[in-house]
Amino acid sequence: MTDTARTLEILERLIAFDTVSCNSNLDLAAYAAAVLADCGFAVTRLPSPDGSKTGLYAEKGPAGPGVLLSAHTDVVPVEGQAWSRDPFRLTRGEGRVYGRGTTDMKGYVASVLALAGSAAQAELREPLKIVLSYDEEVGCVGIQQMLERLAPLLGSPRACFVGEPTDMQVAIGHKGKAALRAICHGQSGHSALAPDFTNALHLAADFLTELRALQEDLAAGGAQDAAYDIPYTTVHAGKMSGGTALNIVPDRAGVTFEYRHLAADRAEDILARIEAAAERVSARYPAPEARIEVEQYNAYPGLDVPPDSPVAAYARKLARSSTSTKVAFGTEAGFFARLGIPTVVCGPGSMAGQGHKPDEYLALDQLAACGAMMDRILQDLTG
Repeated sequence: MTDTARTLEILERLIAFDTVSCNSNLDLAAYAAAVLADCGFAVTRLPSPDGSKTGLYAEKGPAGPGVLLSAHTDVVPVEGQAWSRDPFRLTRGEGRVYGRGTTDMKGYVASVLALAGSAAQAELREPLKIVLSYDEEVGCVGIQQMLERLAPLLGSPRACFVGEPTDMQVAIGHKGKAALRAICHGQSGHSALAPDFTNALHLAADFLTELRALQEDLAAGGAQDAAYDIPYTTVHAGKMSGGTALNIVPDRAGVTFEYRHLAADRAEDILARIEAAAERVSARYPAPEARIEVEQYNAYPGLDVPPDSPVAAYARKLARSSTSTKVAFGTEAGFFARLGIPTVVCGPGSMAGQGHKPDEYLALDQLAACGAMMDRILQDLTG
């Protein structure tokens, strides 16, 4: 059985590593690799292109499908948040443990490493496989950099659990996401003669209007999935910039935006509609310089698992849950599903309640429930 005291000891170590995504995770990875190696796991490091970070793949047991557990090691920043305690020191109180990453998602990582200790004493009839990634919080960047080397190591697990916080409910879906930039080009000139020039901010404003119209159309006539709080594909503009001085007509402006799409709304179709909108706006302006360039700079796939699928039933059995859910936030699960690995999301804590917030905490009963699920995974792997 998983030792809760050992899990908390590991979690205390993990919280002490400041692995905000802008920082290195090498110290945490070295600690996790040592724990796994001491438990008899074969550990492979999967460094980032610049070597400042690394993912880990670890495996123990005979050759075969096995079960895969996946987590990320980075956390979101604490700057600008009103913490009442040291975010990088685990503290306890009122049946909770506090610290940056307790919920998202070092509590799950600690449970996985504690499970490794139990697996060290067990005779596995199938392998236990573990993936720890980096830079998930900045758009699932790390797992994308790891995949080429990771995929051949994974084999074909019969189930993958991504331990993002779901209150230990089995999540079988989340939307995919694409992040984009629209660069709007116009003509510079003196503002006293502004009507003689094409203002790039005007193109940007018109493009925003097109994005709002696309959102309205998707809400009214696009695919619908009532399992989500927002049951349709969303388009959101988060940043607009342009111009250098009030008396200069700006020749360049930018809009940073995203769409989060249901599985039934194909990403390529949404992108085509966005590009067509950019062309419509550009055509309204006669200046030869007037144009909008749309660039997609990041994306991750969604997850859409049938509720009656074997992996969903298996996960509900292990989590002692009778229902499935879908989550609003993105995860790395879609990447594993794309490899043909049956994947769900299930982990301790509440993203809505504690994730990314000051005084982030994890309830001890959630950590215990996760530990119990880990015990059942090990029992399944040992027969």
